[in-house]
Amino acid sequence: MRALDAVLVIIGATCLLQAESSDVTRRLDAAADVFSEVMATPDKAIPQDLLDKAHCIAVVPGLKQGAFIFGAKYGKGFFSCRKKNGPGWIAPASIRVEGGSFGLQIGGSEIDIIMLVMNPRGAERLLSSKFTLGGAGEVAAGPVGRRASAQTDAYMTAEILSWSRARGVFAGISLQGATLRQDLDDNRALYGKKIENREIVQQELAVPAPAKRLISTLSKYSSKES
Repeated sequence: MRALDAVLVIIGATCLLQAESSDVTRRLDAAADVFSEVMATPDKAIPQDLLDKAHCIAVVPGLKQGAFIFGAKYGKGFFSCRKKNGPGWIAPASIRVEGGSFGLQIGGSEIDIIMLVMNPRGAERLLSSKFTLGGAGEVAAGPVGRRASAQTDAYMTAEILSWSRARGVFAGISLQGATLRQDLDDNRALYGKKIENREIVQQELAVPAPAKRLISTLSKYSSKES
């Protein structure tokens, strides 16, 4: 019986890991779709000058919103940072977004979130195991339009700029009060072992096959060095 129990535990763990891996792959593809669809519409896209200056990009597809006006939010996504040497983006790391309300909400809808990390201090925050987005100077709603003017104090000094897409509408959104944390389970499903986000970024791990589409999408729209 003990041998049988051990076999069942192994089978169960293997099935769970396969399910997690499938879910991660699905969300990586969803993240690539979100970014590609947003950038494919120039008059409603992220300004190119901001994108080319970004140190890291985070995409959270299908973040779930809570009830009317005041409600919780929860979503899972990925971020990638630029390579230290040469153009291109490194393998993605997994994040979870949790937090209270920001802005008007109606119903239990889902929104897609894109964040640009604009400076080394913001990138360092992103590499921590958990941090909460604060007030002015840390996070700001980003401007919309590929050629929109980004030369304002808010956009020039913010550590993180953020946008949302819901029901086809793409707009800047403030994520103040939201908490970002690394997702070790999703990292394990993607890389085959539990690994910290900081290790993924600093070691510049090889891009896993399920993540190649997302990384190529980021490179398509901005392969320049920051």
